[in-house]
Amino acid sequence: MNRRVFQELANIRVQEARTLLNAGHYPGAYYLIGYAIECALKACVSKQIKRYDFPDKDFINAAYSHKLEQLVGLAGLAPDFKRDRQTNKELEENWAVVKDWKESFRYDLSITKQRAVDLFSACTGRNGVLPWIKNRW
Repeated sequence: MNRRVFQELANIRVQEARTLLNAGHYPGAYYLIGYAIECALKACVSKQIKRYDFPDKDFINAAYSHKLEQLVGLAGLAPDFKRDRQTNKELEENWAVVKDWKESFRYDLSITKQRAVDLFSACTGRNGVLPWIKNRW
């Protein structure tokens, strides 16, 4: 996997999530839009690895995480993201929704339409988390 693949996966997962959301499959849409954020962050993590450098084992092991807050740090985005959230209330509110996504939601059948729509909007909308990440990947 490389940065380009993670970028492509992020875009595909958004399309798939939108399709599922429109079809009323809210748990799947919820899971996939969160996974799009994970892929986008992993594209940014990939930028941290210099060509021909032997990557640090702890860094690589940590990069296999599904924890979005951890991936923000590994991607080197934490200081800028914190600053931008402090100056952009909508981005901060969107992150408050997005940061709680976990990979284990793939097993959660109780995701409601509203919850799925809220996460999708927080990820993709104006001042959404995904556009912010895409400007840095």
